[in-house]
Amino acid sequence: MPQLNPRQDEAVRYIDGPCLVLAGAGSGKTSVITEKIAYLVKHCGIPARNIYALTFTNKAAREMKGRAGKLLDKKEKRGLSVSTFHNLGLRIIRSELKHLGLKTGFSIFDGQDTKMMIKELMLRNGEDSDDLIGEVQHQISQWKNEMLPPAKAVSYAKDKNMLRNAHVYAAYDRLLRAYNGVDFDDLILLPVKLFNEEPQALEKWQGRVRYMLVDEYQDTNNAQYQLVKQLAGIRQAFTVVGDDDQSIYSWRGARPENLAELSSDFPNLQVVKLEQNYRSTGTILNAANAVISNNPHIFEKKLWSELGFGEPIRVIECKNEDAEAEKVASDILNHRVRNSTQFSDYAVLYRGNFQSRLIEMKFQALQIPYKVSGGTSFFSRAEIKDIMAYLRLVINPDDDNAFLRIVNVPRREIGSSTLEKLGEYSNQRHVSLYAASQELGLEQFLDNRALERLRRFTHWIDGVTYNAVESDPVKAIQELITDIDYEAWLHEQNSNDKMAERKMQNVWSLVDSIKGMIDKAEEEGEEADLKAVINKLVLMDILDQQEQEDNSDRVQLMTLHASKGLEYPHVFLIGVNEELLPHATSIEEDTIEEERRLFYVGITRAQRTLSMTLGQERRQYGEKIDCSPSRFLDELPQEDLRWEGRGENKPQEEKDAVAHAHLSNIRGMLGD
Repeated sequence: MPQLNPRQDEAVRYIDGPCLVLAGAGSGKTSVITEKIAYLVKHCGIPARNIYALTFTNKAAREMKGRAGKLLDKKEKRGLSVSTFHNLGLRIIRSELKHLGLKTGFSIFDGQDTKMMIKELMLRNGEDSDDLIGEVQHQISQWKNEMLPPAKAVSYAKDKNMLRNAHVYAAYDRLLRAYNGVDFDDLILLPVKLFNEEPQALEKWQGRVRYMLVDEYQDTNNAQYQLVKQLAGIRQAFTVVGDDDQSIYSWRGARPENLAELSSDFPNLQVVKLEQNYRSTGTILNAANAVISNNPHIFEKKLWSELGFGEPIRVIECKNEDAEAEKVASDILNHRVRNSTQFSDYAVLYRGNFQSRLIEMKFQALQIPYKVSGGTSFFSRAEIKDIMAYLRLVINPDDDNAFLRIVNVPRREIGSSTLEKLGEYSNQRHVSLYAASQELGLEQFLDNRALERLRRFTHWIDGVTYNAVESDPVKAIQELITDIDYEAWLHEQNSNDKMAERKMQNVWSLVDSIKGMIDKAEEEGEEADLKAVINKLVLMDILDQQEQEDNSDRVQLMTLHASKGLEYPHVFLIGVNEELLPHATSIEEDTIEEERRLFYVGITRAQRTLSMTLGQERRQYGEKIDCSPSRFLDELPQEDLRWEGRGENKPQEEKDAVAHAHLSNIRGMLGD
């Protein structure tokens, strides 16, 4: 946008009190936040170091900081904090360790780590179902988001299952403290508890935060809302930007009602609505407005656009999911040839991951390049988790999860019986496995050979730690990888040399990233020690989950949840059937409003054309079942829809066009 529109300008210039910017899809909210940061620095005299902007992903934070940085000179932007909620929480925790009972070099446990801990605790009661462990893990996360401590979770339990979950929560909490660790939810919970219990710490941080900006405010949970309120304090100098119509993460603890609570907690709240959409045609916005009007609203808004009416929305009824996949694939090929578009101009969105399977098979058969979003995170790769576990142990010897992961990677002939006896001894002594390995009393539990192997390992780690702290940390990491001959281990573990070499390249990429982070921290005057960098990397792993940009020419396949914040010229929304969208569970639990918001998010991803497909029947557990159209289709403006495929056979000219498109596609690829 060459300049701000009147509503955006109003949102930027209002600084007299708390401000809620109700930003519809595609309404330029990032411009408002970045322009407001520049306005606060240039026209309001607030130093950048006293401005804190918060969002939910590293990618969004990087984009926001980059755009704000272009509006300020080098001196003006010094000290500006644009980060995720969890990065801010980590920063607070690291500066207030003495109040939180944590030691320097504490570990951040990711989802896999916490699942292993919970599994270990539940195995003691003979419960090892993955579904049950996942349920307990989710429940503990929800309790933490609601700031409910273990003791209260136990006292509030209404049945034996909830009581079991609460007891696991209590044991899990004790284990975390024993391991000198925190989990992802603690990064918000611990600062909130700290500020409730330590007024001086709160006063110090309120002094640092002279103005706060929060993006995607509808996605905040209770703990995040409390943190914003605490830091805002009596100054109440903040702007939050959100859209209650795009709140789709209740399963992660998001509370769209936080938008409503702002009005009661801050009676002088200024509300600015951004309703001009810069993304989509009028037809698409009419559909979005019509659907979402069926949800209750505290703040009413209606999207509009100057981009013209555009093409009607296609609603394509197919015989079954196979025909649906074929239709989507053939339409993309046909449309691409007729309009000279790129494959990357198209996105296929769906409610559940399982729906991508048939689309992928059809795309492969027709040689359509595609990418399924949400692949394996770089940090989730086994080789990266191995090296990260070594580094976690180097910076925090109390990290038992890291110890257990790599004590036999590569093999050191330290068997499971040795580790079991070590675990029993460490529990009796209330020390970590690493510390227990070095105690004299362990000699009563283990034979000399097992003891010698354990101590050889821990003494070697001591040497790596010394080198990392006292000399060059990057050189120490390189020597660590060489010492364990990790490359040979990869060749031993993998079926072919190429795979092992690729994995080794990933390891050296990790080392390069660590070096780059240390160099950058030194340049910017931040903490540049290995502990700080490793903790940042662990947090990046949890937050990123493959956020890397992909600029290749491929059709994008993704869930509706994953599509939030993205936009594509041409969108196919598949599986628009009852019990798929809305999902069967939401119908049973009467949570249709969130499913409608999810449908709204899908509609508003489209810029120029939107096609929706549905099947008359689907296979479920090997049997054919009849399907009905989604109730949401009835909520669309019927005059803006073009129905196709209602019982009629595909016309010959369409078959010919698809065949021609397929042939052209193959020729184009051969030509490339």
